[in-house]
Amino acid sequence: PVGKVSTGKIKAAAAGGKVDAKGTYQSACFACHGTGAAGAPKLGDKGAWKKRIAQGKSTLYSHALKGFKGMPPKGGRGDLSDGVVKAIVDYMVSQSK
Repeated sequence: PVGKVSTGKIKAAAAGGKVDAKGTYQSACFACHGTGAAGAPKLGDKGAWKKRIAQGKSTLYSHALKGFKGMPPKGGRGDLSDGVVKAIVDYMVSQSK
């Protein structure tokens, strides 16, 4: 084996109930959006995100929640709530402007 995949549940909220979007991104989204795997736009790549961001958050949320092209719904993490997924999208957009 060359790696290990964990699909166990993750803690998506920090103390006080606030979503830990950065931490959840690291554990649930980085494999593709940190490396560009399967054509995923990399976090912080302003060129790759510019047209996506211009489509508006509603479209980005829809793609993240329902899946788009090679990305499955919720990035394959059905255990994440819609609110957590939207918070991760907001985090990714904020890091990619």
